[in-house]
Amino acid sequence: MASLRIPTAGPLQGAARVPGDKSISHRAVMLGALAEGVTEIEGFLPGADCLSTIACFRALGIQIEQPDPTRVIVHGAGEAGLQEPEDLLYVGNSGTTLYLTLGVLAGQAFTSVLTGDSSIRRRPVQRVGIPLRQMGATILARRDGTLPPVTIRGGALQPITYTLPSASAQVKSAVLLAGLFAEGVTTAISPAVSRDHTERMLRGFGADVRVEGMRASVRGPARLRAQPVSVPGDISSAAFLLVAGCIVPGSEILVESVGINPTRSGIVDALQAMGARITVEREREVAGEPVADLRVCASELRGTSLAGAIIPRLIDEIPILAVAAACATGDTVIRDAGALRIKETDRIATTAALLRAYGVAVDVLEDGMVVHGAGDPRALKGAEIDSEGDHRIAMAGAVAALAAMGESVIRGAECVDVSFPGFAERLRQLGAAVGEGE
Repeated sequence: MASLRIPTAGPLQGAARVPGDKSISHRAVMLGALAEGVTEIEGFLPGADCLSTIACFRALGIQIEQPDPTRVIVHGAGEAGLQEPEDLLYVGNSGTTLYLTLGVLAGQAFTSVLTGDSSIRRRPVQRVGIPLRQMGATILARRDGTLPPVTIRGGALQPITYTLPSASAQVKSAVLLAGLFAEGVTTAISPAVSRDHTERMLRGFGADVRVEGMRASVRGPARLRAQPVSVPGDISSAAFLLVAGCIVPGSEILVESVGINPTRSGIVDALQAMGARITVEREREVAGEPVADLRVCASELRGTSLAGAIIPRLIDEIPILAVAAACATGDTVIRDAGALRIKETDRIATTAALLRAYGVAVDVLEDGMVVHGAGDPRALKGAEIDSEGDHRIAMAGAVAALAAMGESVIRGAECVDVSFPGFAERLRQLGAAVGEGE
């Protein structure tokens, strides 16, 4: 699937499930590797990023079985059971694999070298390197310690209290994972709420974790015990179906069994603030994570302002939120989202280019954008979009194509498998005529 060809869609109807949560899938493999016993993971996301995490931990000596794509069995080796890798650890396109694995390796008394694709080699290492060095790990990287490949030698860590310069679940998680190997209490203090899957899962695996406001702490050394993990649907993937349901006239979609962790559900809050008709049904808890079904109906959207504390709760969803904004009446202002510039692409620039291709006016800001809504989804015009290898840009472009008049082409669409294998088929099941080509 090198490209998708998508004509204007009629009403989208039906129920759908999205793949397992990417963040939870990563962490389940990592904590399962560090635990004593066998961790069985159901609902695992078999996307490229999570498969990179499996590959890295296999290279660190962990036996991991995958009897089917969404079921993973991790034979944990305990906190001291990882082995020095014989080759480079290749994280592919996965920033989560890079940053969180560095946190784990900070506690290992051997040397590892991590690298990835061209996008990863532009990701800043110092955001986790600074606190991990303070704890006692030795970290070397190119460009004066700022960019991968990165070499790390860990062991003999000291606990620290670290104040993050910006809200980042990846940095917070790296510090807490390193804290598992330090003697005493390690604390990460965030300036705003960020996703808390690491804290929840660490607690489930038996670690002594305390959360007080913006402070998250773990006491080490920790002894983790294997646990079964049931992974809910990824709300970041559900976001594409939610926006499709909002902007395609006459649509009604039920997205089943989605994780609605409050540190991740900003997309629902933002869409509802724009006038989206979204209802939360069958709320329940699965393996310590809140889960629900989300029903969305075609809606008349209006512009809004998004900034401050809500941004870390929807940072990955901003490209698809910008598509919703393009179809709304009035302007949508997005600020405090500078972290988008260091994702798989500069997502401020690539999102703006996507919207302009569909004929939508957008002003680029240093830390966000202003989207001048067209007021009518059908005001968008069919376009040809280059994903630039970014899965979220490819899927945002595909959703915009459903509303736009005329056929659109999404080039480089194979990258959607990073987080949403079967994305095109899901759209077809809901009634969209999505074709594939070279």
